[in-house]
Amino acid sequence: MTVVLVVPVGEAVGAKAAAAALACAGSDPDRAGLLIDLASGRPPRPSLVATSAARELEERLASHMPEAGAASRGSTCHLSLPGDAGGIESIAAAVPLVRDSVAAIHLPPSLLQPTLAEARVGATGALLRADLERDRPLTALAVRDLLDRDLDAAVLKRPLAWLAARRALFGALPTGGSGLPPRVVQRLLGHGSETDEA
Repeated sequence: MTVVLVVPVGEAVGAKAAAAALACAGSDPDRAGLLIDLASGRPPRPSLVATSAARELEERLASHMPEAGAASRGSTCHLSLPGDAGGIESIAAAVPLVRDSVAAIHLPPSLLQPTLAEARVGATGALLRADLERDRPLTALAVRDLLDRDLDAAVLKRPLAWLAARRALFGALPTGGSGLPPRVVQRLLGHGSETDEA
């Protein structure tokens, strides 16, 4: 299973859409990707159209975690958790339910270190959404820490285009069209070994 943490650096916007795009990229007709959101605090709304795999994942989450807000959206399932230590505990409970797919976890910067410290989360990589003109030194420190932890790391220098972001959040990106640079998707979904900037 692939578990990618997606975090904004500084005031960068677009991290949630990038996490949704990763969940879409990790989905296929038989496996739904999971977007876990600890940053917005709003429960997700189900979409009118969802794959059977996304609905099955929503049902598994609802039966194991009835207090959490889960909704199937297109080819993905979205789960909203509280942005605190309890939310990190819930991530550890939700991740095994994803099975052989992708869990993209959207976190506020304050929860990155506690989430990395929780071994049950099992993070395999991280995507930093950063405006390098403003936050290059902070981004470099974060990437160094991730690499020291033996995680795949990538930096997304620009937010997704508006249409790609909206489609990602609805779980409706076409197969092979995540809106993210292909090398970033390849790296974070388990096929690379170096840091990428896009």
